[in-house]
Amino acid sequence: MADQTPSIAVRVTEEDFDTGAELARLEALPGGAIASFTGLVRDDGGLTALRLEHYPAMTQAQISAVVQQACARWPLLGVTVIHRFGELPVGARIVFVGAVSYHRVAALEACAYLIDWLKVSAPFWKQEIRRDGSRGWVEAQNADDARAALWRRREGRLDPI
Repeated sequence: MADQTPSIAVRVTEEDFDTGAELARLEALPGGAIASFTGLVRDDGGLTALRLEHYPAMTQAQISAVVQQACARWPLLGVTVIHRFGELPVGARIVFVGAVSYHRVAALEACAYLIDWLKVSAPFWKQEIRRDGSRGWVEAQNADDARAALWRRREGRLDPI
């Protein structure tokens, strides 16, 4: 296996994305394994939409940094990260992460690493919009912080990404 520069795509957009098209782009690379994750706005019994706000330059830079860290850690041939912002109704796609490698372990671990770090380090502010008209900002989740802490321990790091 010759070393090659991974094909990287990072997009922060209001536009919806086609997971089939994104997977097809990754399948065109010479790898033997693709792992992907697609996150949706979930219906938690009262939510009508989720509004995501961000600071564009900071968001793009932070996501790109996390992708570069994944590429340094695993032998990846390609990575795609797409994160949406704006007002997204229940059922809408929010995020797509795809990783390609020659072998499944690298693809699966890189995909998990990317989504775990995106949850805690991508600078998005999320506001829930409920059926009753109320709105509330989403607080950081302890479970997401715990997942990120597992990656830090694996890396022998105590600092956040």
